[in-house]
Amino acid sequence: MKLDDYIRMGSGLANFFCDPERTGFRKRYYPNTTTCQWSDWRWQLRHRLRSLQQLEEIFDLSVEEKAAIQRPPFPLAITPYYASLMDRQDSNDPLRRTHIPVMGEYRVLPGEADDPLCEEQNTVVPGVVHRYPDRVLFLVTGVCATYCRYCSRSRMIGDQAQLARSWDTAIDYIAMHPEIRDVLVSGGDPLRLANGLLDSLLRRLRAIPHVEFLRIGSKIPLVLPMRITAKLVKILKKYHPLAMSIHATHPKELTLEANQALSRLADAGIMLGSQTVLLRGINDNLETIRPLMHGLLKNRVKPYYLYQCDPIRGSGHFRTPVETGMSIIAGLRGHTSGYAVPDYVIDAPGGGGKIPLAANGMVGREAGMVLLKNYQAEIYRYPDPVE
Repeated sequence: MKLDDYIRMGSGLANFFCDPERTGFRKRYYPNTTTCQWSDWRWQLRHRLRSLQQLEEIFDLSVEEKAAIQRPPFPLAITPYYASLMDRQDSNDPLRRTHIPVMGEYRVLPGEADDPLCEEQNTVVPGVVHRYPDRVLFLVTGVCATYCRYCSRSRMIGDQAQLARSWDTAIDYIAMHPEIRDVLVSGGDPLRLANGLLDSLLRRLRAIPHVEFLRIGSKIPLVLPMRITAKLVKILKKYHPLAMSIHATHPKELTLEANQALSRLADAGIMLGSQTVLLRGINDNLETIRPLMHGLLKNRVKPYYLYQCDPIRGSGHFRTPVETGMSIIAGLRGHTSGYAVPDYVIDAPGGGGKIPLAANGMVGREAGMVLLKNYQAEIYRYPDPVE
């Protein structure tokens, strides 16, 4: 298909920028692929790396990686674009570690579970998790563009048909509960849906009078940025107020292509926030988190949550001590813009919901004063009114 054909289809590919670094990767590993094909999100999905043989054609795999790939506990998939961001020789590359299995996935530690957040316990109808009073989580698909190895919903990966069949029941439930004012559309990744399906879904939700706010959770702008076409953005713009939570892991993800995708979303008036899972040896230090938060902010994405890694089965090699996250937040607060400081939270095992953790700035009282500690550990006094 010629470029003009894509333009007539309204795919937005004519305006998609492809970084020369990706061009070199494409020419080496996909020599018969044109720029237009590479920039087509559907081509990317069709050519995802899903087997040992495909990975070996690009990566120098370690012995442990080869052993783990033989029988991964849940599906493996990496888009060619996202693979191009990974180091081909170093098995400790941060993005590579989040997507290529290792044997740690087979070690189950105490406290780990398939559903540690008890989402199934709070599922009121298929696909709808109603944990908080005024909002629900609507799981619309079980498929993603790529599969993160620390996924808290790995138990349902690949469950597309069943969730799609439950949409009517889910939407009926939301419509019958006027206390629901906020719907988070997640999965899987909702942006994996075809434009027509996504448009229909959002239209039906927006038609419910008491639903004031729609959110979409997605990692696609960073692992498949060519999915953020002009046509997709035109659909999303119809359903304001609309927000999108971007799953961001590492500064390496903030490429020119990802920046362009985020810019398209922001220009369309979509509120953008980020969610970052704290991962051992990948982003568990200030030197990685700070440039990630700064990069997101420069792309008009408000750093929202820094998550302690959920105790999903086989996640022990990813999880850090809670003190690590506390230290990172302390290193951000006061040393950079407040807009760049996310909330550090634990999604409590057992279904307790998100609980924020932060260094307590109030350290005591004396003689009508509240004692406050700033980011430099200096003590200040604030006159506390007496009721």
